Amino acid sequence: MSFIHPEAIIGKDVNILPFTYIDKDVIIGDSCTIGPHATIMSGTRLGSNCKIFPGAVIGAIPQDLKFYGEYTQVIIGDNTTIREYVTINRGTEQNQKTSIGNDCLIMAYCHIAHDCEIGNHCVLANCVNLAGHVRVEDWAILEGLVAVHQFIRIGAHSFVAGGSLVRKNVPPFVKAAREPLSFAGVNVIGLQRRGFSNEAISQIESIYDYLFVKGFNTSHALEHINAQLPDSAEKKLVVDFVRNSEKGIMRGFHSINGHAKAHAVEH
Repeated sequence: MSFIHPEAIIGKDVNILPFTYIDKDVIIGDSCTIGPHATIMSGTRLGSNCKIFPGAVIGAIPQDLKFYGEYTQVIIGDNTTIREYVTINRGTEQNQKTSIGNDCLIMAYCHIAHDCEIGNHCVLANCVNLAGHVRVEDWAILEGLVAVHQFIRIGAHSFVAGGSLVRKNVPPFVKAAREPLSFAGVNVIGLQRRGFSNEAISQIESIYDYLFVKGFNTSHALEHINAQLPDSAEKKLVVDFVRNSEKGIMRGFHSINGHAKAHAVEH
């Protein structure tokens, strides 16, 4: 038997399986499936065609000592899948919400803390843990067991290898791996799958040559990028990301036996 609070708003063609708890002030969009033993707490908003698997807990209050019971929300877009035992906490007063976009896959045992923002088409593999105020931008992929420090930003179309500890911002379009987290090349395969042209990918590689390979510091690398490379949407995205990274970006190549090398990562 499930409990559905009379003040919850349930859309059309929603399939709610046994032993589910749905609190007041919850809105569930059309054609969702809510699995057994899922708990959806006050302040949660689900878009249409979402799938919530057994044991997930969505909308619990933040695990944050600065939370004093203020009204906050969890907002999840359309066509997003939340697998078994995922926990997604509400926002705090600072952002008022924790949000996940459309067409995301959040695999089993992930934790998404208060005030996180996850874009569209993102994948968080099993046991990814996001601390508070993390921002994951569109099309990013985090492999299993990735742990992300609070206030970190992970750029669009990036790929973070399994088991990584993310303490610095990860720019768009890159692969990141190893400890400490380092540049492991451009996410070429992912970009090709998403329809980026060879010309665009080549320019992205040139951008990261300046940032991570040629030995410039960040400010000099940005000067060369602006002077030497043509304007494009990809260039603007990377330059703006780096300039606005108050916590700094992850490291680039490092010296092995006196030679600069990148860490390799399987994709």
